[in-house]
Amino acid sequence: MDTLIDRFLNHLSVEKGLSPNTLSAYAQDLQKLALFTERKGISGLDQVQRKEILLFLSDLKARALAPSSTARILSTLRTFFQFLMTEGILKHDPLAHIHSPRQAFRLPKVLHPGEVEALLNLPKGENPIGLRNDAMIELLYATGLRVSELVSLPMGAVNLESGYLIAYGKGSKERLVPIGRCAREKLARYLAAARPLLLKMKTDAAPPLFVNRSGRGISRQAFWMQLKDYARKAGIHRSITPHMLRHSFASHLLEGGADLRSVQMLLGHADISTTQIYTHVAREHLKKIHRKNHPRG
Repeated sequence: MDTLIDRFLNHLSVEKGLSPNTLSAYAQDLQKLALFTERKGISGLDQVQRKEILLFLSDLKARALAPSSTARILSTLRTFFQFLMTEGILKHDPLAHIHSPRQAFRLPKVLHPGEVEALLNLPKGENPIGLRNDAMIELLYATGLRVSELVSLPMGAVNLESGYLIAYGKGSKERLVPIGRCAREKLARYLAAARPLLLKMKTDAAPPLFVNRSGRGISRQAFWMQLKDYARKAGIHRSITPHMLRHSFASHLLEGGADLRSVQMLLGHADISTTQIYTHVAREHLKKIHRKNHPRG
């Protein structure tokens, strides 16, 4: 099975242009199936029928896997088995009559505008790392980038003079995103006073825009840890992730009157239905205002 998985992942990389992070997620999902079939003594994928898939799903449920995770794994398997059928390796799809589990509807977690202001205005230091982190957090909220897009931004993707950057999203799709005044100012300070000092320890041939003390790109995990520390210092007493700033970017735009199609383009969503979830967040915000301020709310 490992050979077929590698062949499938290569197809996704070369033909679909999926990012390394997405490919890693696909690989992890398929490895779960590979381990399951090995335990059950199944030697070939042609032996995997509807019954085996249902047993696999029962196994995932017994491991207390969340419905959202099970749905993602099922989606991976559908893509994998459809690829095998297209390649003529299999004749039947074992997932043809298997439905994904229902998922509870959950609104994205967002920061209140006051929390965002406290986080962005928090002094982060005049040293190179502080200036870098200040620019990264401001840019994340200003553009709604995914954290993977932020940490992998190449130098050539940003044009401070015109006030735009080119984001490289899922499937290597490019989109043009405007940069606000505050983000441009903090980014200019980082480029002038911090990045040259960090690059004195340069080890990468072509380092990205944001670098660490070794002159290499900063990891998503390292940035997340920094963000959590700043949130705590800013008085935000709840768990925070980089993606919450992306959610906040979208929600605050809609609350301010932006149209859904524009927000879709800024976020890089292929389907507008993905963006529509933020309209629910905006409506919940209005309901809270009504309950708080209306005499009979």
